[in-house]
Amino acid sequence: MTVIPRPLRQALALSATALLVAGCGLSAELDREANPEREPRTEATPSDATPPEPTRSAPGAPGDVALGPDGRSPADAPSAGTPRCPESGVTMSPGMVSAAMGLRAMSVTVTNCGKGVRRINGYPDIRVRGLDKQLFRVNVLKGTEPVTTMDDPGPRRVTLKPGESAYTSLVWRYSAVDAATLEGSGVYVEIGTGKGAARQTIQPDGGLDIGETGMLGTTAWQRSPADEAPRSRGARPTAPAPSTPAS
Repeated sequence: MTVIPRPLRQALALSATALLVAGCGLSAELDREANPEREPRTEATPSDATPPEPTRSAPGAPGDVALGPDGRSPADAPSAGTPRCPESGVTMSPGMVSAAMGLRAMSVTVTNCGKGVRRINGYPDIRVRGLDKQLFRVNVLKGTEPVTTMDDPGPRRVTLKPGESAYTSLVWRYSAVDAATLEGSGVYVEIGTGKGAARQTIQPDGGLDIGETGMLGTTAWQRSPADEAPRSRGARPTAPAPSTPAS
């Protein structure tokens, strides 16, 4: 066992004491650098911490509904495939064009798309325009003669509840039409339920090959067969086949 002389032990003890004092001084010096004003330090508590921002689900994630410009969700917006009901409260739709020995016939259906009851009476109000939107000088008749002979109920009041329909038949004679330019073809038909009523524009399939100065016969409005008797919903009435022209 090595015996450290007493003078050496005293020197070591003094050195250790000096190191401790120096360490305390260094710690105090660092504290003065960090807090020169000697203000009391406070530890942050959980209540002082900034609350985390709420997380948002990614677009398209379940429960995340994107609102439209009007503030409504897509579920509240009208379907793209659902036609809007115009201010007149009725919609017009053309039927198929039938042909027989140079004669043409087509039905036009008017449907009450509003909430109230609609009443129509008499013959439709019609104008015909070409591909360039120019008005044709077509003579629109109340009745079908002299174009052809066809059953015409004549003017009478027709009452349509919401969802119910009526129809008119249009008849005309074929006139030469330029297939390339569609000159002489009535591409656009503007039709209203009667004189003074708002017209809607329809585009018959293939147009009206009536020429610019032809005659267009019409029948008075009458209730659609679908509303007179049970019938498969969604079917549109077709115009009666035109008969042999009256002599």
